Amino acid sequence: MTLNNLVILATLVAGTCLSAAAHSQSNTPTPPAPCSSEEFRQLDFWVGSWHAEWDNGDGTTGHGENHITRDEFGDCVIYERFSGAGLNGMSVSTYFAPLGLWRQAWVDDQGGFFSLSGGPDASGEFDFVLTNTRLTETAPHRRMVWQDVTADEFTWRWQGRATDDEDWGDLWVIHYSRMDE
Repeated sequence: MTLNNLVILATLVAGTCLSAAAHSQSNTPTPPAPCSSEEFRQLDFWVGSWHAEWDNGDGTTGHGENHITRDEFGDCVIYERFSGAGLNGMSVSTYFAPLGLWRQAWVDDQGGFFSLSGGPDASGEFDFVLTNTRLTETAPHRRMVWQDVTADEFTWRWQGRATDDEDWGDLWVIHYSRMDE
């Protein structure tokens, strides 16, 4: 084989390989977008701008606002901004697929921090439940509960108990109604 024939053969082989590679790339399915599975939509009922009202326990009604968006981090994170009762706080929530649960981190201007996890309530008693991670055995149990969820309103409960054996009790109950957009 001459050098000329060898160059022609090498060129044909290289062209065939490149063509095959291009063809296989065009047939490769596009991977799904991050956070596009249906589990990432489980908390979508909460997204929006909300009026918040609660009983102060002294015959007066407390008022606040809560703005829940996905705009900060696309479909992967739900971002909350709450103001009311002399409290300003924010949280970020995301679905954690490896454990099959939602996680939320809450911080506020009172020095509060909560690390919560959970998801749709399997018992059916509530719509959604997130329970705080206790850092010590003596720390109180805390959880938040969404219930009676419709497109335009729901009830949110901050609940606590001292021990695993006790029933959960309401510490703060807020009625949410969607703001006109």
